[in-house]
Amino acid sequence: MLTVLGFAMIATFLVLIMMKKMSPIAALVLIPALFCVAVGQGAQLGDYVIEGVGKLAPTAAMLMFAIVYFGVMIDVGLFDPIVRGILRFCKADPVRVVVGTAVLAAIVSLDGDGSTTFMITVSAMYPLYKRLGMSLVVMTGVAATANGVMNTLPWGGPTARAATALKLDAGDIFVPMIPALGMGLLFVFVLAYVLGRRERKRIGYLTLDEALVSGTDAVLVTAGAGSGGAGGRVDLRKRPAGGAGDAPGAVGTSAGDASGAATPAGEDEGFQGLDPNRATLRPRLYWFNAGLTVALLAAMILELMPIPVLFLLGAALALTVNYPNMAEQKARIAAHADNVLNVSGMVFAAAVFTGVLTGTGMVKHMADWLVGAIPEGMGPHMGLITGVLSIPLTYFMSNDGFYFGVVPVLAEAGAAHGVSPLEIARASLVGQALHMSSPLVPAVYVLVGMAKVEFGDHTKFTVKWAALTALVVLAAGMLFGII
Repeated sequence: MLTVLGFAMIATFLVLIMMKKMSPIAALVLIPALFCVAVGQGAQLGDYVIEGVGKLAPTAAMLMFAIVYFGVMIDVGLFDPIVRGILRFCKADPVRVVVGTAVLAAIVSLDGDGSTTFMITVSAMYPLYKRLGMSLVVMTGVAATANGVMNTLPWGGPTARAATALKLDAGDIFVPMIPALGMGLLFVFVLAYVLGRRERKRIGYLTLDEALVSGTDAVLVTAGAGSGGAGGRVDLRKRPAGGAGDAPGAVGTSAGDASGAATPAGEDEGFQGLDPNRATLRPRLYWFNAGLTVALLAAMILELMPIPVLFLLGAALALTVNYPNMAEQKARIAAHADNVLNVSGMVFAAAVFTGVLTGTGMVKHMADWLVGAIPEGMGPHMGLITGVLSIPLTYFMSNDGFYFGVVPVLAEAGAAHGVSPLEIARASLVGQALHMSSPLVPAVYVLVGMAKVEFGDHTKFTVKWAALTALVVLAAGMLFGII
């Protein structure tokens, strides 16, 4: 009964948010509350929620102060050189833009934190996607999938959990998996190329003469674009500041706009953050901010302090040094309050969902049912089975629930048939490409929130590609004899 209701609760949640019948926050709260009552445990709902909130409170705190910290770093111009470099590489070609998104997300993922990866990637790429009229779900989907593959780094979480649960060395698990994970990352780059070609076909081929020229305004000029811009060419040319008809700030049209009409200044909100003359810039403090960020990431990797504490201290220090005036500090906090509230609210709402799933026993019954459904004759292939199961289970469950609740059971079943725990541990990493788009992962709400994408739209677009990436990792693992 609990097994059926558990799957029904998850399915109901996904259907409602993908059909946009409910907002993610409302669905995360109301649906599990309803199912908690349905299983006859409504009286314990409060306990389940408080327990869930307690477990996710450090994550919510980390996200709140991480958003403030990286928001301030964006305000002061720390990432402007990165954005300029990416734009020069992309040259306004949708193929290069999407591939650049995948490369940037993969590189930044080396810090092991999904929220940081998404904040930096979206901050850098969002303006270009907006300016060129490209699909924002392509950006979120590629970034999440690339980060999911890189999330298997030993300091990223899943590998450490697998090692802890099965009492193995994290290096013994991860190092042999590098070729398979490399194939998965290569597939993400190929996928980015294919999606970029699709975007190029939709909005037309684009060229970039000069981008982000200091003291100039950019204007998009359509030339020979057909309906929807397909087949046309667009030049992003510089125009001297103060030119006729120009208002301060960037103006232009969507690359896919066949009308060629200019967008009024202020509507192209995507490029406002790249204004080289914005009042929040602190160029004299650039190296201080760069050093502070490197030190913060290094402390995070070395685990010198809990991550929420590091970001709390970092945010306070960044605000104090860059904006010593109290009014300026309040203005910066207020500027990022919307993102903070949306993301932290989503995390606490997710605490209701995970609290009910765990407290009612649904997760345990679902896992036991899936493990019990494995035919006896499939015992020698437990590595393959673990890899396949990791794809849906890490999507529908937290990493803690999967690695500490399910993987030991799978390892025990495999041991009975001569399958080593190392093989089970490696196979359990396969599903991480999809896991990073799970509604139970707080970082994904940072991604969709900053990109201004509906979670349901992101889910519909990303799930199929992320699942395919996971299958590529699994196939490569079997081909190389790792799994």
